Amino acid sequence: MPHFFRCTSLVLGIGLSVGALAPALAQTKTPKYSNEFLNIGVGGRALGMGKVQVSLADDATAGYWNPAGLASQKTKYDAVLMHSELFSGIVKNDYAAFSMALDDKSAIGASFIRLGVDDIADTRALVNEYGYINYDNIRYFSVADYAVLLSYARKIGSVEGLQVGANAKVVYRNIGSFANAIGFGLDAGAQYQRNNWRLALMARDITTTYNAWSINSEEYEGYAVETDAIPKNSTEITLPTFVLGVGRTVKLPSEFTATAAVDLELTTDGQRNTLVSSKVVSLDPRAGLELGYKQLVYLRGGVGNIQQIQSFTGQEEWKMQPSLGVGLALSGLRLDMALSRLAVEKLGQQSQPTSIIVSLGYGIK
Repeated sequence: MPHFFRCTSLVLGIGLSVGALAPALAQTKTPKYSNEFLNIGVGGRALGMGKVQVSLADDATAGYWNPAGLASQKTKYDAVLMHSELFSGIVKNDYAAFSMALDDKSAIGASFIRLGVDDIADTRALVNEYGYINYDNIRYFSVADYAVLLSYARKIGSVEGLQVGANAKVVYRNIGSFANAIGFGLDAGAQYQRNNWRLALMARDITTTYNAWSINSEEYEGYAVETDAIPKNSTEITLPTFVLGVGRTVKLPSEFTATAAVDLELTTDGQRNTLVSSKVVSLDPRAGLELGYKQLVYLRGGVGNIQQIQSFTGQEEWKMQPSLGVGLALSGLRLDMALSRLAVEKLGQQSQPTSIIVSLGYGIK
C-alpha cells in the first residue's frame, strides 16, 4: 500500500471505532510512520509528478518540499491553496501556503496543513440506562491532524547557485475530546543550480520531532471494555527522513520544454516495504516528468511508492503508484490538477480508486 494509505487508514480506524482506540493508545508508541500525514504531499504540480519536487520547488509550496526553494521564487509574493478528498470523500486534505521575498537573496514563507475525518458518530451512549435506544444521545466528533510550517531561505553569496532554507514546524493532532498531541520539529534543505541542472537535499525532522499526547481519561470511564486499559499520556517520536533530488530542464523545438527529476527518499525509522529496505534504513525512489508549452500549458506524469505486495492467490509482485497531471499558468495564476491511483487488492481482484487533487496558485510581482 502507498504510505499515505497507511496514514489515512489509521485515521479512519481511530475515528470509526473509539473502543479500539483505547488499547491502541495504551501501547508503547513506535517511531514508524509517525506524523505520516505530512508525507502525503501538497500541490497539484508535485502530486502530478509523483511527488518529485525537492530539486524543483520554487514557489510557495517549497516551504513544504524544500524551504531552500523559496529563494528562487519568480515573484515578490506567492500563494497556493489545495483541497483533496480521499476514500470517497471521507478524508479531507487541505493546504494553504504564502511566501514573500525579503530581498534579492532571502525569502520567508508559512504553510498550513490539515488532514481530517469529520462528523464521526459516537454511539456509545445510544442505549440508555433503561435499555432503550435514544438517538439524541449520539455525539459527533472529528479526528484531525494539523501542521504549521514557518520557513526561511537564503542564497549563499560565496557559492553561486547555492541556497539553503529551514522550517520550524508545529504539529497538533486531535481525536475529539478523547486525546490530543502537540509536537515541534525542524527541517533543513539546500538547492544547487548549475546551468540546467538542479541538485537538492532535504532533511525532515532533522532534530527528531516529539509529539506529547495528552489523554482525557474521563472520556473512557464507563465505556472502556474491562479487558482494555484506559490509555495514558505518552510521547511519540518522528525520526529524520532525508531526500536527495536531481532535476534538469531541457528546451525543445517549437517553444516546448521538458523537465525530468528523480527523488530518493531515505527513511530512518526501520524497515519499510520499499524498493530497497533494511532493518535500519529504507530507500524509496520516485521519478517525474513535465512537458511544457510556452510556459503556459503543462502535462505531467510520475511514478513512486514501489512496493512488493502479495495477492489473494499468494503470488508476490511489485507494484507502483502512477500519477498524471495537467497545469495552466496565465498572468500569475496557476491551476494544477493531479490524478493519483492507489494500488489496492480487493476481493481477489485489483481495484484502482483514483484520487483527484486540485491546487490554485497566484504570484504577484
